[in-house]
Amino acid sequence: MALWNRFKESAQTMQTQLNAKKNDLKSGAFRDASMAMCALVAAADGQIDPSERQRVASLIAGNDVLQNFPADDLQRRFNDYLGKLTADFDFGKVSILQEIGKVQKKPTEARAVIQIGIVIGGADGDFDKTEQGVVREACFAVGIDPKEFDL
Repeated sequence: MALWNRFKESAQTMQTQLNAKKNDLKSGAFRDASMAMCALVAAADGQIDPSERQRVASLIAGNDVLQNFPADDLQRRFNDYLGKLTADFDFGKVSILQEIGKVQKKPTEARAVIQIGIVIGGADGDFDKTEQGVVREACFAVGIDPKEFDL
């Protein structure tokens, strides 16, 4: 139970940090990288079940930082990225990691995208190894040491 409490507290801290930087997170690159990250975490195990898709879509819609962007635009982008992963997971993952990597030169945005991945991954109470693995890969894509996020 202690591990879950520590993770839950960490996710809440990350969301608080994201909210504090909300005004700095309005670029198109951040929007796209965030939606790519959400799709990657949702499909981390290579499967995209409808309940997980709906859960992530609800989290996107309810995230204060992502409210900088129109909800229908975010949903369309999220679904487009999921489509790439569904069509060919490995090739789609490469494309999505490239999209995430576009925020590499903006450290605030890069960290925020990783934090969003962690928040989304842990929202169901289980930030499993496959989800941690794709977020770790995203860290490399944006040039951040995964150890900074205990990955």
